[in-house]
Amino acid sequence: MTPREGAIPVDSLMRLLAVSRKLSAPMELESVLSLVIDAGREVLGAERGTILLYDASRRELYAKVATGHEHIRVTIDSGIAGACARTRKTVNVEDVDSDPRFNPQIDRTTGFRTRCLVSVPLVGLDEELVGVMQLLNPARGYFDQGDENIAEVLASHAAVAIQRERLLAERIVRLKMERDLEAARVIQEGVLPRLLPIPAGYDVAAFSRPAEQTGGDLYDVIRLGPSPSSPIAFLLADASGHGIGPALSVVQVRAMLRMGLRLGASLEDLVRQIDAQLLQDLGDDQFVTAFFGCLDPVGHELVYHAAGQGPLLHFHAADGRAEWRGASALPLGVAEVEVMAPSLTMHLEPGDFIVLLTDGIYECADPSGAVYGEERVVDLIVRHRTLDARSVLGALLRAVDSFAAGAPQADDLTAIIIQRRAADH
Repeated sequence: MTPREGAIPVDSLMRLLAVSRKLSAPMELESVLSLVIDAGREVLGAERGTILLYDASRRELYAKVATGHEHIRVTIDSGIAGACARTRKTVNVEDVDSDPRFNPQIDRTTGFRTRCLVSVPLVGLDEELVGVMQLLNPARGYFDQGDENIAEVLASHAAVAIQRERLLAERIVRLKMERDLEAARVIQEGVLPRLLPIPAGYDVAAFSRPAEQTGGDLYDVIRLGPSPSSPIAFLLADASGHGIGPALSVVQVRAMLRMGLRLGASLEDLVRQIDAQLLQDLGDDQFVTAFFGCLDPVGHELVYHAAGQGPLLHFHAADGRAEWRGASALPLGVAEVEVMAPSLTMHLEPGDFIVLLTDGIYECADPSGAVYGEERVVDLIVRHRTLDARSVLGALLRAVDSFAAGAPQADDLTAIIIQRRAADH
């Protein structure tokens, strides 16, 4: 009995089964591609072979492994490989010179002479186009139906193996990124003050919750002397964007501020030098808004610079007036500043609040798209004016979360509330 036309010979079938077993084991993507090409060349007696992977975003095929030539990138809108990818059907060309789809440019570049070829689509699970396998110049001078069948069987196993290795590689990258983000989160949380220094006659509360695992917001509260009446420095910083980059930017601002304070630099010099350093370090589309303040708990004055940070709320307890103040300078890292704007001052009377919030609170949106806004902040302060700073902050955070009604947090939420007690001690 003669074998039927197109039947796969037993020795070829055994070779395909051996390759299939190997492809079922985890291996690097490049090893998968090399194994498939080597098997195809061996079983079909091909002179060369190539696997071109599909880049759906660019509608291009690109070679990761090509025997004799390792860098190929072609569009699927033309050429024999492109036709194979578009139709997802095997293309068998006995004489490439007679096929107008054949592009001889690669042969000219490499010095190789392609006479005939077979292109087989790599179609994986869920009918995903993974790429195209090409085998060139078999020893007998052409590919027959049996060769096509062998190549298609090999291609079907290869496509699934390539999908698997891509998913594993993506998972490894994702796990590494998650570990890096967790490390960054721990570092960022570690720089927040564990205990806030509370000046005599005042209450201070602070809070920060990133929208992602790491955030671009940060606060700091620093006592500048040994006694409860020593001045207190405040920092509220908000870097553009989310993630590790902005987190590093605000940590850098904190580190420069603390170092400058240790060296006895003035507030103006600190802001100017931090701005100059960020101008060198940040990209063109990056910046940091920041509030730098120094509270004298004896004279009850808060001297500050607000570099792009605002609005700032000074609630006057005596008459219930809400005084809004805007930024006093450009955000940090935006443009070179030759002359620093003078610092500004807020004088606190008994019962007054200074409310410093990043825009994530003001712009917190409910499911309909309405934002929390400034008026709701003032209304909350008025209703809770007799409470201490920590209680007011807690009420504010609960109100913001309630307003969001389960909508995803779109931006980092960070706040500092400074309250001069109604009766000094």
